Amino acid sequence: MDLYYEIHGSGKPVIFIHSGGTDSRLWSFLAPLVAKEYQVITYDGRGAGKSPSPKEPANYVEDLHELMDDLHLDTAVLIGHSGGGQIATDFSLQYPNRVSSLVLIGPSLTGYKPSPEFERWMSEVNAAAPDADKIMELAFSAPLYRVVMSSPQRRLMIDMFRHHLAKTAEWGSFESVWPQPPAIGRLEDLHIQTLFMIGDNEIPDNERVAELFRSLPNVRYVQIPGADHMMPLTHPEMMYSYIAEFLKERR
Repeated sequence: MDLYYEIHGSGKPVIFIHSGGTDSRLWSFLAPLVAKEYQVITYDGRGAGKSPSPKEPANYVEDLHELMDDLHLDTAVLIGHSGGGQIATDFSLQYPNRVSSLVLIGPSLTGYKPSPEFERWMSEVNAAAPDADKIMELAFSAPLYRVVMSSPQRRLMIDMFRHHLAKTAEWGSFESVWPQPPAIGRLEDLHIQTLFMIGDNEIPDNERVAELFRSLPNVRYVQIPGADHMMPLTHPEMMYSYIAEFLKERR
């Protein structure tokens, strides 16, 4: 396994999967709380943090599968944020016997078609390259960063994103490989007990994805008041209270 990872605590394994544009530092505040009762594994996805950059289209689901095999984990709780939630969802559909419980935090979803407004915003951000300062100005102007950018964790958010921008200069490919068919058409096959968390300061696209999950009978839906998309940085204690209760019921 060539991905960078850390293990803390002991007990039932819990794997944290960070979002795009961040790295495992996203879990700096939430993971230590969970590690009080569980074995916590945090890792930098391919092309992020201290992990190597992709030289060919990345397969994030198979990277997670390889990590679990290398750590000799038959099953684990998966906790994924945004793009990490997308990885966790696809992994759970591909390898349901390897996932004991699932926690999704404002996840994206394979097969979901973004709104014209979201695509326009992303186009503006991408068009600013290679001006890192302009990219960050446009990116962080979105409502999904409103809370974190006025919080004490503003500097950490900026540092992770700046590191991400520098890291992408090493990437040999920006493409990724996902299981087929896309998860959006297979959500009724997701039978794993799931805790779904989302902030009340979100963008419409993420709220639409949330409604797709909310309709599933095995999903417990929680909205975190006063939180935006980056709630692991700003609301770890509140998140932990829901996660701890959810996992305790799964023991």
